[in-house]
Amino acid sequence: MCDTLVATGKATVDGTVILAKNSDREANEVQILSYYPQRSYNENEECKCTYITIPQVKHTNRILISRPFWMWGCEMGANEHGLAIGNEAVFTKEPVEKRGLLGMDLIRLCLERCKTAYEALMLTTELIEKYGQGGDGGYKHSLFYHNSFIFADPIDAYVLETANKHWVAIKVDGVRSISNGLTIEEDYDFSSKGIEDYARKKGYLRKGENFNFKKAFSDSFYTYFSRCKTRQNRSMYLLNKYKGSINPEIMMEILRDHSNLEIDPSKTDMSSICMHASLLPTRPSQSVSSFVAHLRKDLPTIWATGSSAPCTSLFIPFYLKEGEEIDFSYFLSAESEKFDDNCYWWVHEKLHRQAIFKWDYFKKEIYPEIKKQELLLIEKDNKLYSQNTTFKDFNLFSKEAFLQSIENHKIWLDKIYLASKNKVNPFFSIFWKGLEKKDKINNNR
Repeated sequence: MCDTLVATGKATVDGTVILAKNSDREANEVQILSYYPQRSYNENEECKCTYITIPQVKHTNRILISRPFWMWGCEMGANEHGLAIGNEAVFTKEPVEKRGLLGMDLIRLCLERCKTAYEALMLTTELIEKYGQGGDGGYKHSLFYHNSFIFADPIDAYVLETANKHWVAIKVDGVRSISNGLTIEEDYDFSSKGIEDYARKKGYLRKGENFNFKKAFSDSFYTYFSRCKTRQNRSMYLLNKYKGSINPEIMMEILRDHSNLEIDPSKTDMSSICMHASLLPTRPSQSVSSFVAHLRKDLPTIWATGSSAPCTSLFIPFYLKEGEEIDFSYFLSAESEKFDDNCYWWVHEKLHRQAIFKWDYFKKEIYPEIKKQELLLIEKDNKLYSQNTTFKDFNLFSKEAFLQSIENHKIWLDKIYLASKNKVNPFFSIFWKGLEKKDKINNNR
């Protein structure tokens, strides 16, 4: 189960908008960081999404997205215009269609076609009213759901919450987070036509009651077991705690939250923002990729892990700029369901699967090195930005940061292989050892 956060200008230290997200999916569901250049299309061409095909547009934007390897759409991403989007699965009383647009398809469509958060909000509502939301959003285990979204650009941010073709939206003023449950109640800025009459007709709204989107449309059973209320309360507490001083580093630390790093991964559960899966049926999800978009008006920085578990990962800077293509060939983005050294997600997974069983050693010896490297990257990013560095030099910095991460992983792996294991929950151990056999992960140094 995912979490998406946003802080607008009045809540950040530098007056920018910052969007952050943990993508939580099945533990061995590889998520690829992918760059797509601008493209032009002929008239009458079609866009093949995950389950359905819709008309293509004449031109698409340059985008950087984090997507499950088997899916057309993405969990989160940004484009050359400084638009960034994240979504959440939500569970409602409305039926989920067997075929339609996944929430992840909607994110990619908006990133390819829109320039601003408002445009993305309007396009998403137009598409869901026309095509509906549907299709299996799960990897090995089927999961059907509707979606909520945060759309952010360098000036504005909006939350959109849906129940298939019905929706409400609100403009963000300060901080906001969404998880796997509806949050918008009686106060909203936009809605689908006739939504209150529809809710009364369906019996979701009793006579004399004020219309409350969350109360009317939320499915209480699945929403409760997603533990979204606990996670959303925690993320809002942290956002409000740092309100006025929020920067990319703070957003990264919120995404890593286990309440604190003293709690080892085997003791976390679905109420943790940084989520670790286990054998228990109440812990099916893992934070498999993380993303922080620092939406400065002239040049956003996209901080992405491209790897599982933010608490064991390094956030690496990437850059997009209108009219500028980038060379992304250096990034190890092989789409492999099994272990592959040519896929960065799997490169990190070797470290991640050592760390979760050797947490005492990891948090004492390895995590401080990850944090030190990350702070150096943030410092260099700020320095380059203050010096009006060329876009080419920003991308060279990004490449160097990635290649250094590869070298650091080799060093960290050599260290952690010699460390002693912690005693962990037996269900946790059985779950991850089972995955290791299936994934054929190479644990040789």
